[in-house]
Amino acid sequence: METTYYDHGTAAERWERARMYFDAKDYAAAARILGGLVEEVPEQVGPRLLLARSYYHSAQLRRAETELRVLVELDPVEHYARLMLGRTLQRQGRHDEAESHLRIASALAGDFEQV
Repeated sequence: METTYYDHGTAAERWERARMYFDAKDYAAAARILGGLVEEVPEQVGPRLLLARSYYHSAQLRRAETELRVLVELDPVEHYARLMLGRTLQRQGRHDEAESHLRIASALAGDFEQV
């Protein structure tokens, strides 16, 4: 099996490389690296969340939604995953579905409306 730049090195090295690509706004390259990491450690929130963000920013909204739904299932109180899921659904024109996730994200973040 041939090792490419995207899957070369330890998990920690690939994580840093993926973050570097993400910070440089090369979201597709970040997603390529992160896909392998998520397969290796599917229970970890960090790599999956960055993968979802990479998909979101590269307009791969269905993939972003899939990863975010897994995150919400793994960690129902991860407010940023809820927020991103809501925003992803909004970008797909699914405003009714997005609303509940955005409300939950707001509540988990402590953003309550003052009455």
